[in-house]
Amino acid sequence: QVQLVESGGGLVQPGGSLRLSCATSGSTFGIYAMGWYRQATGKQRELVATITVRGRTNYPDSVKSRFTISRDNAKNTLYLQMNSLKPEETAVYYCVAGNMIATLTTGYWGQGTQVTVSS
Repeated sequence: QVQLVESGGGLVQPGGSLRLSCATSGSTFGIYAMGWYRQATGKQRELVATITVRGRTNYPDSVKSRFTISRDNAKNTLYLQMNSLKPEETAVYYCVAGNMIATLTTGYWGQGTQVTVSS
């Protein structure tokens, strides 16, 4: 069992940056594949970034070169650095942990943190 708590969301202007954190507890952080998803109001959930146990990362084209996912196994924490944010990226961002990347959505989810990109 893994508990996930996101933080770092808030209001940011277009073109700005935010760093999200996901603190984990309850199990060995280092054995899980991790990821970030987001869901805007009225839209489907979408993948933002994933990272394997060994640190291999993957991003959809929409965020590649602007977002960076990272993990600190010593601190049991996952991060998402988001740069050059766009208004359409306003959403609730969720941290996810699972046994493998392919089945990540069937794993453990945090409660989410709201990111609002607006002037």
